[in-house]
Amino acid sequence: MRLSFEKQKKIGGFLFTLPFVIGFFLFFLYPLVQAVIFSFNELVLTSTTFELQPRGWENYRYALQVHPEFTRTFVEVIGQLLTRLPLIIAFSFFAATLLNQEFRGRALVRALFFLPVIMSAGIVMRLEMSDYSVIMLQASRSGAGFGGAVLRNLFAESAYMPSWLLDYVIGAAESLPIVIRSSGVQILIFLAGLQSIPREIYEAVSVEGATPWERFWLVTFPMLTPLLLTNVVYTIVDSLTAMNNELVIMIRDTMLRGAGYGAAMAMAMIYFVTIAIILLVVYRLISRRIFYYVE
Repeated sequence: MRLSFEKQKKIGGFLFTLPFVIGFFLFFLYPLVQAVIFSFNELVLTSTTFELQPRGWENYRYALQVHPEFTRTFVEVIGQLLTRLPLIIAFSFFAATLLNQEFRGRALVRALFFLPVIMSAGIVMRLEMSDYSVIMLQASRSGAGFGGAVLRNLFAESAYMPSWLLDYVIGAAESLPIVIRSSGVQILIFLAGLQSIPREIYEAVSVEGATPWERFWLVTFPMLTPLLLTNVVYTIVDSLTAMNNELVIMIRDTMLRGAGYGAAMAMAMIYFVTIAIILLVVYRLISRRIFYYVE
């Protein structure tokens, strides 16, 4: 029995998503349900197991109204995401465009751009977070504020800017190392998308007299919009669940050395729901403007 092309595509899509579906039900669904249950109870450890003492919404009230730093840190983490997300996406696209050009040593330069992803993975990140010299360097930067003062004076003297725009530019300049470090995977995704655009399309628009600027906005950018959504979603999840995320560290400390599992799970559920809402809003906004090319 020979299947039609449409049925083959449907089966291929199902097989492609099957590992995620299996992993979701086997490894994610049960811990999620357990975390929700813990968030409405107080977990008391015994000599052999644990007991749950119902607390209702008390753990959520503790997280939002009693804990001295959760709300402030929560707002700061979301604010940092909104600030860095456009920078990471823009830098990734710019770097991928440069790396897609023909030049000597291109493979080495691509490896250097992806190196921060390896340096921020697993045990390497833990070693860096516990390294005394790195901690002292971060403390000196946060305390001195020299770079921010110099940039502020430079922009204030050279051109007039609104205060909010000036603060954003200064924050972008100061967070440039973090932006570069967080862009490795996104660069690879954009680079793969650039290399998958058929050359025949560029040849056709060139014959029609399109300028490089028009080729970018009429061909390159529309063809990469599906990958733009992929990179935005990846960046949001990666930024909000990173090992050095202040809120993630706070939730872990609350669980181990603070108010216990119940309060920590309530914080985690608030954080989880917020991430889900952000992803839903981003998907609804970007998905309407995505162009899918079908050969």
